[in-house]
Amino acid sequence: MATTNLSAYDKNTIPNAKDFRFGIVVSEWNFDITDNLRKGAFDTLIENGALEINIVTKFVPGSYELIFGCKHLIKNQKLDAVIAIGNVIQGETKHFDFVCEAVSQGIKDINLQYDVPTIFCVLTDNTKKQSIERSGGKFGNKGIESAIAAIKMAALAST
Repeated sequence: MATTNLSAYDKNTIPNAKDFRFGIVVSEWNFDITDNLRKGAFDTLIENGALEINIVTKFVPGSYELIFGCKHLIKNQKLDAVIAIGNVIQGETKHFDFVCEAVSQGIKDINLQYDVPTIFCVLTDNTKKQSIERSGGKFGNKGIESAIAAIKMAALAST
C-alpha cells in the first residue's frame, strides 16, 4: 500500500500529447470517486499538451462495463490510448473478487487484442476512505498517474 503521494511527476520527462487522441471510459458507480479520477486524468492530459477536442469521454454504469466501453471506443474512434476509470470497494460478499478479476483480465485482453494501449485506472480498495485518499486525497490521484501512463504508452505505440 502506498504511504506517500505518488502522483507527482516531472513534466519535462513526459512526451507532448498534442498529436494524440485519448479515450476515457468512466464508471458511474461510486461516481464521487470516479469523477475525481476522471478530472485528474483529463486535466493532466490537457496540462501535457492534449487538445480538449482530442479527448473522448464515455460513461458506463459500473466497472464491469468498462471492458465493453473501452472496446467500443477503440473500434469506433481513432485513438492513441484509452483510460479505464472505475472503483470497486470490498463488501461482505465475493462480488468484489469477481468484478476485480473480470475487469483486470478484460482490460488485459483489450491490450492484447488491439494496438491501442488501454490503461487500468480502477481503484480496488478495502474501504471508501482508501478510495478517497487515492482519488485526490493524501495519496494523490490515480487519474493523474493513468494519464501520464496513457501519454507515455501513446508515444511508445507511435514509434
